[in-house]
Amino acid sequence: MRGISPPRAHSAGEADLAERVGRVASGDEEAFEQVFDALAGPVLGMARRVLRDPGQAEDVAQEVMLEVWRTAARFQPERGTVAMWVMTMAHHRAVDRVRSDQSAAEREHLAASRDRNAAFDDVAETVETQLEWHQVRRCLRTLSEVQRQSVTLAYYRGLTCQEIARLLGTPLGTVKARMRDALIRLRECLGGSA
Repeated sequence: MRGISPPRAHSAGEADLAERVGRVASGDEEAFEQVFDALAGPVLGMARRVLRDPGQAEDVAQEVMLEVWRTAARFQPERGTVAMWVMTMAHHRAVDRVRSDQSAAEREHLAASRDRNAAFDDVAETVETQLEWHQVRRCLRTLSEVQRQSVTLAYYRGLTCQEIARLLGTPLGTVKARMRDALIRLRECLGGSA
């Protein structure tokens, strides 16, 4: 197993680093180890400054160094130094991670907000329905027994006035009058909303 050697960033000049990246492009693993030793520390430092999360910074640094291995052939010395090329990749990758995390957090917040609102709406609707039910029951108690009986048969059992008249053995006109009077009283009791 290979021992940990001190970083060679200071001893290796830019020309040596550029030459090593050229060898990495050809698949030279030893050259990649040398590039890795020279730049992994600064890449990790950049990622930590941007991300402020050591675990994510390590992930980003590993991704960047893997990208150096895969894309070494794309390095163009006329556009800048190897260190600048790699640090630019590190900065872009770290910023992308921050943006991705922010987007994910916003999506989670939005989803949680929707769930919370839906749950609140369901609870509010249930409470409102129960309050209305209690108010209707209270108002039904204000009716006479025969009025309450007619309304209950009509609205809770779904019977027509003719069916109620037959069931109670009461003239149809009497049932209709009871229903009319009962509905007027209920409307008043419920505050005109019925």
